[in-house]
Amino acid sequence: MELNTIQPAVGAKHAKRRVGRGIGSGLGKTAGRGHKGQKSRAGGFHKVGFEGGQMPLQRRLPKRGFVSLTRDDTQEVRLGDIAALPVDNVDLLALKQVGLVSSRALAAKVILCGEIDRAVTLQGIAATKGARAAIEAAGGSIAE
Repeated sequence: MELNTIQPAVGAKHAKRRVGRGIGSGLGKTAGRGHKGQKSRAGGFHKVGFEGGQMPLQRRLPKRGFVSLTRDDTQEVRLGDIAALPVDNVDLLALKQVGLVSSRALAAKVILCGEIDRAVTLQGIAATKGARAAIEAAGGSIAE
């Protein structure tokens, strides 16, 4: 094989569609653009979603949903991570110091993921129902 003999596989290349080249091509006269109107003209630009002045679909439909501005303020902490902490009184400051929550967090919530086998006291930290039961079963408490 030599570089000057390499060719693409048969059928891999298609002839480019040549519009406006006569009636026999099937794309003569209007070249597939239809008749008249802005979109048939050269430079006939219209923005995405424009419907000729009619209220566009994305503006006709109602807005749905809600994104809370405070969604990033509360962070989750796993129960197994709480069990690994060297302190018995766990508050938001302690979680920030060990890096379990970001420094921007305004609140934290303990979720049931992992196990705890020692008594810890949560101060100012929320807990899910399962996490609360596991902490109390281990002899700990939650002071809010």
